[in-house]
Amino acid sequence: MKISRLATLAVVGLLTLTLTSCVQPKTTPEGWVYGGYKQWHPQDGKTTVGRTGTQCYFCERTADEPPPPPPPACPDTPKGVPVDAKGCPLDSDGDGVPDYLDKCPNTPRGVVVDKVGCPIDSDGDGVPDYLDKCPDTPKGAHVNAVGCWVVENLHFDTDKAVIKQIDFPNLDSVIVVLNQNPAMNVEIQGHTDNKGSRKHNQSLSEYRAEAVRRYFIAKGIVAKRLSTVGYGMDRPIADNGTPQGRAMNRRVQLDPLK
Repeated sequence: MKISRLATLAVVGLLTLTLTSCVQPKTTPEGWVYGGYKQWHPQDGKTTVGRTGTQCYFCERTADEPPPPPPPACPDTPKGVPVDAKGCPLDSDGDGVPDYLDKCPNTPRGVVVDKVGCPIDSDGDGVPDYLDKCPDTPKGAHVNAVGCWVVENLHFDTDKAVIKQIDFPNLDSVIVVLNQNPAMNVEIQGHTDNKGSRKHNQSLSEYRAEAVRRYFIAKGIVAKRLSTVGYGMDRPIADNGTPQGRAMNRRVQLDPLK
């Protein structure tokens, strides 16, 4: 029995010595952080089961280590471009086009812009849509500050509706546009400033609109394409309190009819 017990102890001792020699020395420090988790190698003696999303089998959440910062919102920003707190190029006017690409800075908020940050001008008359009171002006038409097709500052004598020779070139430019758009009909609108009585200005606006219509007909425009109306002083587009404003209000305006 003594020989058997000695043999058993020898075997157990040899096995213990063998297992001890197989244990690798501790090479990893007291945990390291990955993705917000503190991790250990198995031989470190930790027993917490690993969690999905980490690269270890034995780990635990560490409260004092924040998760890694998110990637930048605009990773393709060119070098040297000023950026905001999120790393995206500055867009000072908020039109969706960054400053370094924006050819029309300081666009009012809410205005629709094109790819280079300029307000949309659908009819191409030089007045952006958000300011244009007369959309769909034909190409080549002369427009005023609010985008309306006009023959401004016709040189009528006081209380007269006779077109003077000095105004022929302006009227002829309208005829060019009419000839380029043969299917388009036009309403010729007469407008005045506020000098004089309302009744007088109403009649004067009608006479001057009719004078322009007769000129167009004499130049070959079919009469049925042209209609007239007078608005007198009722539709100013500028301040009648200044000479410049009154000059803008004295106009013959052309409205393409649908």
